[in-house]
Formats: sequence, C-alpha cells, structure tokens
Amino acid sequence: MSVNSYLSGLASNLVLSNTEKSNISTSVDTIKTRLSWYFSNEVVEKKIFGSYVRGTILPRKVDEKSDVDIMIVFNNPYGYKPQTFLNKLKSFAEKYYSSSEIYQSSPTVVLELHHIKFELTPAYVEYGMYYIPNGPSDWMYTDPDGFYSTLTECNVNNASKIKPVVRLLKHWNIQKNYRNMASFSLEKKIAEEMMYAYFGCTTYTDYLKKALNTIKYSTNYSRVDTAIGHIDAALNYEKQGLPYSALLEIKKAFPEV
Repeated sequence: MSVNSYLSGLASNLVLSNTEKSNISTSVDTIKTRLSWYFSNEVVEKKIFGSYVRGTILPRKVDEKSDVDIMIVFNNPYGYKPQTFLNKLKSFAEKYYSSSEIYQSSPTVVLELHHIKFELTPAYVEYGMYYIPNGPSDWMYTDPDGFYSTLTECNVNNASKIKPVVRLLKHWNIQKNYRNMASFSLEKKIAEEMMYAYFGCTTYTDYLKKALNTIKYSTNYSRVDTAIGHIDAALNYEKQGLPYSALLEIKKAFPEV
C-alpha cells in the first residue's frame, strides 16, 4: 500500500458509517417532532447545520466530542435575550430526555445521547437574517448556510480532496495537536485560503502539506512542522522502495482508526 492509498483509505474511515447516519437521522427527526409538540408555533424553523451537514464531522469512535448542531428558530416579537430561550430548550430536553446528560454550554444546550451529542442553538430571524446567542445576554448575526457554500466550492475547485483533507487534519488535531486548534477554525482557514486550485497539488500528501502550511501560524507551528516532516520522510522511504517504513512513518502523523 502506498502512502497516498493509506491516506485515502483513512479519510474514508473518518466518514460516518451508514449505521451512525441512520441513528442520527432518526434522532434528528424525533427531536424535531418533539420540538413541534412542546413549542407549537413558538418555533418557526428547525435547521440542521455545522460539520454534520458539510460532511466533515468525525465518527464518535474518533472524536468523542463530535456533535450535530440544530438551530431552533423562535418567534421573538418582544426581543427576549438568549438566556430566555436557552432556559426553554433546557426544559424541553429535560422533559423528553430525562435520562440523558443535559447541560448548557453557552450559547447552546447540549443533549448527549448514547450515539451522538446534539447542540441545540436558539435563534431568531429578522429581515431574513439569522441571529444566535453571543453569550447569555446578546445576539449576533450568523449565516448558517454561507460556510457550507464556501467549503463546497473549495472542495470542487480542488478535485474533491478538501473535505477528506479536513477530516484527516481534524484527526491529526485530536491525536497529535491535542485539540490546540478549534475544529471549525481549522476547517474555515483551509476552505477560505485554499479556495482556488493549486498547481502541483494532486495527491493527498500534496494537499495535506499545503493545508498544514495554511494553518501553521494559527496553531502550534512546531507540531505542524513535525507532521510535514513525517509526510516528507514517508515519501522518501517510498522512493527508496521501502513501503513498510513509509507506512510506519505516515502513521506517526495520521494514525490508523
């Protein structure tokens, strides 16, 4: 197996399994139904967003902090502050999921089920624009669909290698960078700065080195240099006809799952 074949296979293993997708889909449908029962017309929209929608979420076996984001859009004619709706969502979760772990992690209410964690984010819409909590007392504008479009365009421009590379680097960030960089920040930095196709980038190792250099000064740069060093050493072993040594070397940066 070549270094790039190994990375391709690893990127595929970092995708949710069909069983996980089915379980999440069932839970999402149930949560949406129960939100309608509990809030009636007080809630005007239930919107799934985040890494789950973008296809960059990691399986729970790889990242115990993996979560699915659900935006619950409330009517807010009286201009209530976020904490009012966070309290309502916590009461909702406690009613229907009393045996699950439930807690506020501003600006969301976390509902932790056995197979995945859900983050329930209150929001409201004004003049077609979404607002989510900026702490318990203030709102801030967000575009839940905007980054999805950015990442999709970047992925298309780069031979569909950006999403797999993002998953590989999220795995590296957990295993070797000790979560030094926030997952969304990592993804955003790569998508925005690698929007256009790069000449000379064709393989996973090409794209990983480019992406690592892109995030280098947004995280622990010495760990980034170490990862790039493992990639270069693995490729050198491969050129010398030492495939076993090459695989051992690349796994130092991107371990098997």
